[in-house]
Amino acid sequence: MIKWIEHLNNTVLHRHGTRLIGGFTEPFYQAAAAGSLAEVQFTRDYERSALHELGHWCIAGKQRRLKNDYGYWYVPDGRSDEQQRLFYTVETKPQAVEKYFCTALELTFEVSADNLGNYSRADMDAFSGRVDEQYRTYLAAGFPVRASAIFDCLRQWHAANRAGRDQRL
Repeated sequence: MIKWIEHLNNTVLHRHGTRLIGGFTEPFYQAAAAGSLAEVQFTRDYERSALHELGHWCIAGKQRRLKNDYGYWYVPDGRSDEQQRLFYTVETKPQAVEKYFCTALELTFEVSADNLGNYSRADMDAFSGRVDEQYRTYLAAGFPVRASAIFDCLRQWHAANRAGRDQRL
């Protein structure tokens, strides 16, 4: 299990009636039903999948968070060129937020095309440039409020755990 998830669930996400949970074959956002928490579900126990799905949650507005998978379309691997271009358009902001979260935990960030083998290097380079540009825009203008709260929580958790590791060495 990813160790920072419990801390994030008990602090930031709980205040929003949401929890982050792994172990799934595909990521999915399960909107809250009466009396239950919404779930940001991520793939298996992959830390980067968790951060990526949190990026989507931070971008989705209040009305989108009332719908399963935020009411968006999703086409799995095997997308057409047009579907892949649309994917790049809707993924720019969530991946910029994911990059922000990676910095809090000192993880390496790489953009994801999520369409194995069906994209060009030029398209990936252009997409990566757009994600970097959005990241710089957020740095200058401010990240979404929920993203900033998650970043602070992750950074504090990481600093506390890094300090504990350093003392044991």
